[in-house]
Amino acid sequence: MNNVFEMGAKFGDEWSADNKDKPNKVTSTEIKAPNKHQLHFAKEKRRGKVVTIVKPFYLDKKELQTLLKILKKKLCTGGTIKENSLEFQGDISEQVREQLDTLRYSFKC
Repeated sequence: MNNVFEMGAKFGDEWSADNKDKPNKVTSTEIKAPNKHQLHFAKEKRRGKVVTIVKPFYLDKKELQTLLKILKKKLCTGGTIKENSLEFQGDISEQVREQLDTLRYSFKC
């Protein structure tokens, strides 16, 4: 018995590769003043260690990087930016809240 498999589809025949088209993420580019933010905290455990997450920030990328640098220096900890949130090493939500409060950021209750 002879198995024959033929590919006859052409990309011009309304066929397309589904792994080429990635949907664009819709992100809010609205920039708000620090007192207009409504930040909240979250904690996650990654590889046995706690990560403190603060989100959502409505700042441009440069301002967010500057804020992260200031906070990392004052808190003596590591951190990173993920989309519109800041992630810090350790369970330091109270210290982060104090520092952001001095910079006049608002929080959800």
